[in-house]
Amino acid sequence: METTVILGAWVAAFLTLGIFSYLYKDNPFYKIAEHLFVGISAGYWISIFFWTQIQPNLFGRLWPSSEYSDSFWYSIYNGLGFLSSAVFPEGGIDKGHGLDPIYIIPLILGVMMLLSLIPKVNWFARWGIAYTVGMAAGLRAYGYLNSNVIGQIKGTAANLADPNLPFFSLTSPSTFNGIVILVGTITGLIYFYFSKEHKGVLGKASRIGIYFLMISFGASFGFAVMGRISLLIGRFVDLIKFSGSDYHHAPIWILVFMLIILGYGAFRDKGSNTTQSA
Repeated sequence: METTVILGAWVAAFLTLGIFSYLYKDNPFYKIAEHLFVGISAGYWISIFFWTQIQPNLFGRLWPSSEYSDSFWYSIYNGLGFLSSAVFPEGGIDKGHGLDPIYIIPLILGVMMLLSLIPKVNWFARWGIAYTVGMAAGLRAYGYLNSNVIGQIKGTAANLADPNLPFFSLTSPSTFNGIVILVGTITGLIYFYFSKEHKGVLGKASRIGIYFLMISFGASFGFAVMGRISLLIGRFVDLIKFSGSDYHHAPIWILVFMLIILGYGAFRDKGSNTTQSA
């Protein structure tokens, strides 16, 4: 087996056991694994975001290939020879976009956001942040209204009088499912109606709404836990696989090493506390 594969197995086993060591207490092995995970994840997503979003969608419209550029703009581009690199390849960026100078505005706003790293001019970042937050809030509000609110209204407006619908079905629309959705939606909304005290019929309806909300939250939480359990099983499978002779019993040796270090640290801390008490 290749050395790089074996080394990767040792690193994966170390990081997995380092995260699991938090079950004992916060320790250096956990901190190393945590910092590596956060740092590598941030670097990976920045790289992916740059090459899939910024480079094709922003620079691809400001420095398009000669096929989509006019002669004046392209003559300026050719004069800036230092821009010819992996980001700005020779001949321009061919992503199917034409020249669109309006994209200079988001480029300027992005540069202004990077100026937040410089204390003297970090106030420039407010413009970029304000634009991004405002635009994202508007888009998210529209998307949420269209997908959740209107979708919920459409799902609630079931045709209960349709004679072709079965009364009960687990996998297809039915009269019973329509009644459950209708009652759950109305009582759930009543629970969040605070203009009148929840007494009498209104109080009973709001209590029914609480039951629906708890069932919904419990199902969502259970679904999230199932996803985490599947990840945990995957890590255990890898640890068992890496325990074989092909990987030189990586998890076993790493676990022994961690136990020795953590045990020595616990013994030293106990001796230090005993000395201070005396």
